[in-house]
Amino acid sequence: MCTGKCARFLGLSLISLSLLCIVANALLLVPKGKTTWTNIDNLSLEVWLMAGFIGGGLMILCPGISAVRAGGKGCCGAGCCGNRCRMLSSIFSSAFGLLGAIYCLSVSGAGLRRGPRCLNHGNWNYPFKETSGSYLLNHTQWSLCEEPPDVVSWNVTLFSLLVAASCLEILLCGVQVVNATIGVFCGDCRKKQGAPH
Repeated sequence: MCTGKCARFLGLSLISLSLLCIVANALLLVPKGKTTWTNIDNLSLEVWLMAGFIGGGLMILCPGISAVRAGGKGCCGAGCCGNRCRMLSSIFSSAFGLLGAIYCLSVSGAGLRRGPRCLNHGNWNYPFKETSGSYLLNHTQWSLCEEPPDVVSWNVTLFSLLVAASCLEILLCGVQVVNATIGVFCGDCRKKQGAPH
């Protein structure tokens, strides 16, 4: 596969994953789709850190767009150095995206390990904080959270989605760094395929 086509595919994949992370983070702010519990005292710190919105979302959207642009033809058509410059820009942008994806992975993993903040025996706290994540396998403990209803399954689903998406983002950004480096030094094979149609 040519470096340009590969960059375009990776960029579109990163854009899709970034939008997924933004939506997942937005849903974490409204447990069960209701704003009743959306305040600083009722949601966990990991939700308010906005890892899906900032790290897995906006910080990945930039390298995604950069990779799509790098996958286009050069500014002067085939054989122009414009595409190599965009590939170079994509290297730096993808490195920036790696930081965002690592941030999303770290915060989301911590959110899964610590569990949600919920109403437990009349107090808002983290009832699963001391379980080191073992509550994930013991569904009978999930009833410790009285409000918001089903907040444990809500958080587990969305934070798991963020963990999986950020792992894919790390992989795709890493591949794009390698792909763009090859594109900078070797160019894009499309310019060798004869005259444009």
